[in-house]
Amino acid sequence: MARVTSMKLLPSRAPASVLGPIVAVLARAGVTPNMLSVTGLLGNGAAGLLVARGDLIAAGIVMLLASGLDMLDGALARATGKAGPVGALLDSTFDRVSEAAVLFGVLWYALDGGHDDQAALAFVAIVGSLLVSYVRARVEGLGGRLTDGLFTRAERVVLLALALIFGFLRGALWVLAVLTLVTAAQRLYLGARVLGGPGGTAGGTP
Repeated sequence: MARVTSMKLLPSRAPASVLGPIVAVLARAGVTPNMLSVTGLLGNGAAGLLVARGDLIAAGIVMLLASGLDMLDGALARATGKAGPVGALLDSTFDRVSEAAVLFGVLWYALDGGHDDQAALAFVAIVGSLLVSYVRARVEGLGGRLTDGLFTRAERVVLLALALIFGFLRGALWVLAVLTLVTAAQRLYLGARVLGGPGGTAGGTP
């Protein structure tokens, strides 16, 4: 498979110099990777409820904090020797549910306020986000390796959280709706190249 490369906007993980001390403290405290994954899921669920209620600033802050745990669970699993397929499956599934929960809260908020355009954009963003992950999973299920993508979860989380905090939700939803679909198409193209060649990988952001 020929090696495939593509642009990514944000790094896939924080520097080890930042994560290392935090992970060491968590490990000494007996915190497990699954605890972080579940806490992140519950936090994003709470953010979705806050959005639906109209507490946008609080929702954005909670979303950032909860999603930040996603950078720690994998690092903690590797540091404590607890990395494994079950944990990876739970982490990936919780990530999808977390993102959908916040966007569903946005959809509810938009419908409640009579903003049908924003509700439609939120729905497209949910579908696009799931497609981005699905294409990767399908490629890897067929024996390829694909993690590249222009607008992956890190970018989506940061954009939506900042939009909630600073009040540019409509513009952010347009960007999310368009770029998630673009990224899904990009991954479909890259995946076809990966699977169609004799050997190689595509690396980048999950």
